[in-house]
Amino acid sequence: MRTLLVLGAALLSLGAAPSPAPASLPERMADTGGGSQLITAEAPDTGATTGTLTWWDRRGGRWVEAGSAPARFGAKGLAEGASRRQGTSTTPTGLYRLPYAFGVRARPAGTRFPYARVTERSWWCQDNHARAYNRWVEGLPGDCRATEAEHLASYGTPYAYALVIGFTYERPVRGRGAGIFLHVDGRGATAGCVSVPADAMRAVLAWADPARRPHIAVGTRGGPTAITRY
Repeated sequence: MRTLLVLGAALLSLGAAPSPAPASLPERMADTGGGSQLITAEAPDTGATTGTLTWWDRRGGRWVEAGSAPARFGAKGLAEGASRRQGTSTTPTGLYRLPYAFGVRARPAGTRFPYARVTERSWWCQDNHARAYNRWVEGLPGDCRATEAEHLASYGTPYAYALVIGFTYERPVRGRGAGIFLHVDGRGATAGCVSVPADAMRAVLAWADPARRPHIAVGTRGGPTAITRY
């Protein structure tokens, strides 16, 4: 009798349907931007300064991981992008376009994004009273104070390679924040950007194809700023 029970259990086990594979992170998101490439930057919670950057391809109706790397966030963690305030050292959560790439160093091999090479005259204006707020400028405009702007060439290691994150970029919102990038790691947490090791940044630039409309989603594992909300 025991032999028959064991045999029956084994046969039932063989006939059971396999458990479905868990849905990938992009498949659980509310929106991925409509393209066939996506970057996710996920932190454990809003107080975290580290997490994971993953880049994904849409293939055969599914999202497939193309690569991943450890990521760093703002020194004060993350904040909802729609209500974030400038100068808080928080990384804004949300789903954003990637307008173009830039760098202190030459364009990495394989880069397809438009790539702006930093010069000694390159600045990113963050002055709320300037017409060029949240814009790259060659030569600092008279209405943009140097104390309220980043001299890009002075950030040789972090800005060796970077992608502009479209946070308030198309329609700048003064006081919300400016100069949010995906860039190479510096010495520690960022002032509000997302950063990764240099080899990962080069890999992302070689992978990203503007024709496939990649976006970046930044968020947490759960809660009001969960990455799956965006």
